[in-house]
Amino acid sequence: MSCGKKRGRSCRVNMKITKIAVRYCGGCNPSYQRGASVRGLQKRFPHLQLLNFEPTDVYRAVLIVCGLEQETEGGTQHFLMKLRESKLTDDALVESFYDKIIENYDYPENYYIILIHGVYDIPGKSSDGAEMFDASDEIYEHIMCCICPVKLSKAGLCYNAETNSIQDRIRDWIVELPDVAFLFPQFNDRSTDIHGVLYYSKNANELRDIFIDELLGCTAPLSAGGQRDSFNALVEDTLGDDCRYDTVLSIHEKLNDLIESQKDEPEPVVLTKSEVKRLFEECGVEDEKLQSFDEQYEITAGEKSSLVASNITNTKRFEIKTPDVVVHVDPERADLVETRVIDGRKCLVIPMEGEVELNGIRVHTGNENPSDDEFYDNTDTETEETSDGK
Repeated sequence: MSCGKKRGRSCRVNMKITKIAVRYCGGCNPSYQRGASVRGLQKRFPHLQLLNFEPTDVYRAVLIVCGLEQETEGGTQHFLMKLRESKLTDDALVESFYDKIIENYDYPENYYIILIHGVYDIPGKSSDGAEMFDASDEIYEHIMCCICPVKLSKAGLCYNAETNSIQDRIRDWIVELPDVAFLFPQFNDRSTDIHGVLYYSKNANELRDIFIDELLGCTAPLSAGGQRDSFNALVEDTLGDDCRYDTVLSIHEKLNDLIESQKDEPEPVVLTKSEVKRLFEECGVEDEKLQSFDEQYEITAGEKSSLVASNITNTKRFEIKTPDVVVHVDPERADLVETRVIDGRKCLVIPMEGEVELNGIRVHTGNENPSDDEFYDNTDTETEETSDGK
């Protein structure tokens, strides 16, 4: 069913309420709170009336809500749910949680585990969208855990005002900012989402896959560096011998244009498998090369993984690297660099027009044409190391 607009007139559709029975399957334990998922479904599709299943009644449709393996007795989600419901008053359960962290958190020095139980009264909303703090639709009950390194302060000297002397500073054990933290369950769309967890890692390139898998029962997403490496491998494997300078340049230029066009959006630009494939097509990759794209993507990035555009391209500089030379170019002037064969040698060619500096010293390039005194911005190209003949 579709609804359109014509000549500025709005269209109202009266949707018939559909009754659907809900039946739970797979370890039906109330502590799993599968009802939260059903409530989310009800909010998303308000024209559905979800009813508890009764064997003696007849329904047009039945929705079966199945539990996950981690929801069953002994699963990670089941354990976290028990911990939350205990409000941290069960000492044995809390000690078991600490033991799980110690067993799976690989850190060679001292650290401090902070475990918090919290309750948030979610304000209701009026028909005009305004929050009503005196009317609550739901209570968000959660646990938050932070793992903080504990390090000895640096040795040094300090001034003692009482004795008017300089002396050794007393070294203390300092609790630093969290290295890893998580919030369970996730707070999503103004409601409790028991199938999600908010995870924080100080080092975005070290997400601690084993810790996430054993303690949270989740598959760790690709880190920022992992996404970049996976994308680079995908480009190389897909293009093969046709992985040429112009094609790779075109891919990164289109990525930068995509990021720039959505820079005012609150969410980052995320590319799915199909969107990456379309990007390659727009950059002139032949259909023959794309026949194995889906397989290559699943091998390098994962079947259901998405790539954040800002993780796989650099919007501030374009890097060209050979064994002897690294050249950094402003992405907007990447067209200045060309590849040519000169005297039988493959070369990168950069026009030396305008002002040229060597280690901060302006040098003359032997240009006798006065009209070339109109300099380019000297930040367009930056060479880290030079080599004769390159």
